[in-house]
Amino acid sequence: MDRGAGQSGCTIALVSTGPQLIRPAEAQERNWLPVAIAVAIVLAVAVGLVLIFGHGKSAPAATPISAALDPYAANLPVSNLQMSESANLAGGKVTYVDGSISNTGSRTVTAITVQVLFRDPAHEVAQNETEPLKIIRTRQPYVDVEPVSASPLKPGDSADFRLVFDTVAQDWDGAFPEIRVIHVDSKQGASTRSEADGFESRARISGAA
Repeated sequence: MDRGAGQSGCTIALVSTGPQLIRPAEAQERNWLPVAIAVAIVLAVAVGLVLIFGHGKSAPAATPISAALDPYAANLPVSNLQMSESANLAGGKVTYVDGSISNTGSRTVTAITVQVLFRDPAHEVAQNETEPLKIIRTRQPYVDVEPVSASPLKPGDSADFRLVFDTVAQDWDGAFPEIRVIHVDSKQGASTRSEADGFESRARISGAA
């Protein structure tokens, strides 16, 4: 038999089913430009807010050591000064100045502002603090203070006070600081007002007679 006659003349293509090498897709680079722009905008807004709300604000100036005392200061003598220290949560040291203040005048005191001067060994001012005087409300289980307005000092009254300082100058000489009463809020004392009303009543009666 002729082999050529038995063949149909068709050609069969061979197809490979083995593994093929697939070329991985190229990694795409991330565009950081939008992120940088967003960060810049946020920073610009933050700086703008600080400038807007902080404009015109500055640290309060210290009261000059030559500042005049309040006219009523002579009626508010300070006595029985004591000092103590304790550690705070930050590992620092808190200094307390305790004392007593009396009202020997004729008015009821509702607020007191004091200037506290710590001096160095050369007797120069090492630290100058101004703060409202606070009265000791209770001592147990811990010392609690309140403003003078919560318990006004009537004529003849005395009260214990406490001043608290988170830091004290390193060159402080260790002596009691100078406490100056530079501002006092007060009103006419109740007893004095009653006496004045009594005088007015007697005057009206005398005039009517």
